[in-house]
Amino acid sequence: MLKIDMHTHILPKSMPNWTEKFGYGKFIELIHNDNGTADMIQGGQFFRTIKENCWDEHLRIEEYKKYETQVQVVCTIPVMFSYWAKTNDCVALSQFLNDHIAELVHRYPKNYIGLGTIPMQDTQAAIDELERIKKIGLVGIQIGSNINDENLSEYKFFPIFETCQRLGLAVMIHPWQMMGFESMKKYWLPWLVGMPAETSRAACSMIFGGVLERLPELRVCFSHAGGSFLPTIGRIEHGFNCRPDLVAIDNPVNPRNYLGKFWVDSITHDIDALEYILKMQGSNRVCLGSDYPFPLGDLEIGKFIAESRLASVDKENIFHNATLEWLQLDKKNFI
Repeated sequence: MLKIDMHTHILPKSMPNWTEKFGYGKFIELIHNDNGTADMIQGGQFFRTIKENCWDEHLRIEEYKKYETQVQVVCTIPVMFSYWAKTNDCVALSQFLNDHIAELVHRYPKNYIGLGTIPMQDTQAAIDELERIKKIGLVGIQIGSNINDENLSEYKFFPIFETCQRLGLAVMIHPWQMMGFESMKKYWLPWLVGMPAETSRAACSMIFGGVLERLPELRVCFSHAGGSFLPTIGRIEHGFNCRPDLVAIDNPVNPRNYLGKFWVDSITHDIDALEYILKMQGSNRVCLGSDYPFPLGDLEIGKFIAESRLASVDKENIFHNATLEWLQLDKKNFI
């Protein structure tokens, strides 16, 4: 069966020292080590160590063969977004990353599909890069769950989403700059608690702000199985019903009505949780995702799904149909 992993991250092996180049900020620099790893340095401070599979496209293809997965949707690591940077500098960084992914897709059209990054802090610059992304062969974008702590419902972002709908570009929402980060660093809580909450923040913002209502053809996927949004939809709906004066001020449509109108990935690490997600969304709106190559991801690429009691039609939807519909791609291009 064709398997497409629609949530993976990649970087170029070599990048400029952006902080030195631009003369300010906490941009990511790569320092390669003798053991084949590389340290990500953020504004002079250690951020994390990554392995060769974060940039080596040949190694990635070979590793994916172990899990009978033929295709990877690749996008940058969220820390690269750099929405805090000056517009022109973020444009330069975004174009560097987007060109790398576009070139990769061009060389391996049956193995890689590309999502770009855009300077969300500047509406016109973001729209300009969307137009360019479409021309160089990327099929969508990855953006953060908030933009410099502003919700995705802010009016300034609507023209960006409108352009995505017009161009037919898919949108992947990825949590980053997790709320409460400074107050809960212990126990890795920003990643375990903050990330699911950030994704729900994004989903609620786009629903309550009327983005999904006004742009019904916009194809949005929320990472990590939608975070805490779907497991808490009962509370969210109840809040909508009991305090419409606070919740329903920009969109009068019940949030439950949007279930099945967006996509989520399958990263639950738990078959019972996934079955709940499937009940909420339908298997044609749940995409195989891994968050490869990072350790919090599903690095067995859906093995728990393949070994589950799920019906074959649901597995087929998860493994490729849902992603192909989200990205508006044809299956025959990958077999």
